[in-house]
Amino acid sequence: MSIRHAVVVTHQRLRSSGTAVAEVVGQLRRMGFEVSIVDNLEAPEFGSVTPVVNRDTEIVVVLGGDGTILRAAELVHCTEVPIVGINMGHVGFLAEFESFQLSEAIRRIAEHDYSIDERMIAHVDVHLPGADEPLRDWALNDITVERADRGKMVELAIRVDGVDMSSFGCDGVIVSTPTGSTAYAFSAGGPIIWPNVQALQLVPLAAHALFARPLVIGAGSTFSLEVLGNSMSEGWICCDGRRQRVLPQGTRIDVRQSRDTLLLARLSGVPFTRRLVSKFDLPVVGWREQAQHAQDAHGGESGGRDAR
Repeated sequence: MSIRHAVVVTHQRLRSSGTAVAEVVGQLRRMGFEVSIVDNLEAPEFGSVTPVVNRDTEIVVVLGGDGTILRAAELVHCTEVPIVGINMGHVGFLAEFESFQLSEAIRRIAEHDYSIDERMIAHVDVHLPGADEPLRDWALNDITVERADRGKMVELAIRVDGVDMSSFGCDGVIVSTPTGSTAYAFSAGGPIIWPNVQALQLVPLAAHALFARPLVIGAGSTFSLEVLGNSMSEGWICCDGRRQRVLPQGTRIDVRQSRDTLLLARLSGVPFTRRLVSKFDLPVVGWREQAQHAQDAHGGESGGRDAR
C-alpha cells in the first residue's frame, strides 16, 4: 500500500493557541497520511521562484483564513496538487469548511469525497526601464499597483491590448481575477465576478479623472499599466498581498490570464451564489419588500379583529 502524503499549512499563532492543528494532523495520520506541517511562510521576493510541495503530495490542507490560503497557493503553484481550506479566521471566502467541521472535512479528504474547482490565476510581466527581460510573477487574488510615496499620487497610463484607454493620477489600481473580485477589488467598488467567468478586472483607487470606472476584459486580452515618466511618485506592485517591489518611473506592467490554474478541493458542493449570500450576509429582502410584509401583517391582524 502506497504512502499518502498531505501538507498542513497554518500559522504559528493558531498552533500555539489551541488544539485544532494537532487534531487535524492526528486524524490525517490515523487515516494513513504522512503529514508535513508548514506554519511560517515568509513572503518571497517579487519575481522569485518559490519552493513548492513534492509532486507526490495528495492534498494541502489549510487551517486559517483567506490570507493563509494565499500563502499556501505559493506551495502548489504550477503543480496539480489541490488545496482545501478550513476556515479558522473571519470571512474565509476561499475556505470550504468551518472550524466546527474539522472531523467531517478530514474524513471526506481521506475518502477522496471531493470535487475539484479549477481557478484562474493572473500572470504579470514587469518591464523595468533598461532591463532586457521582464520580472515575472502571478496572483490568485489580485495585483495592486500603488504609489510608493504615501503623500503623493502615482501617474499611470492604462492600455488594453495595446490601445490607450486612460491616464490619471491616483492612489493606485487593482487588477483582480474572479477569485479576487470578492476581496480588495470589491472593497474598492469593483463588481463581483463568478469564478467560472474567464476575465480580469481593473479597479482604480481614488483616481483624479473624469473616466475612472472599473474595466473588465476577457480571456486573451491584456491590461498594460505604465508608471509615467512625470509621475510624482514611484510605483509599488504587490501580488496577493505578498510579493512586492518598487516600480521606478517608466516601468510597464502587463497582466493577462495565466496558462496555469490553481486547484481548490470542494467538499460541500455549495453554489457560489449561496456562498456569496452567506459570507457577506446579504440582505436578500429589500426594504420595500420588508415594508410590504409588515403592512400585510398589520392589515391581516386588523381584519381579524374587525371580523370578531
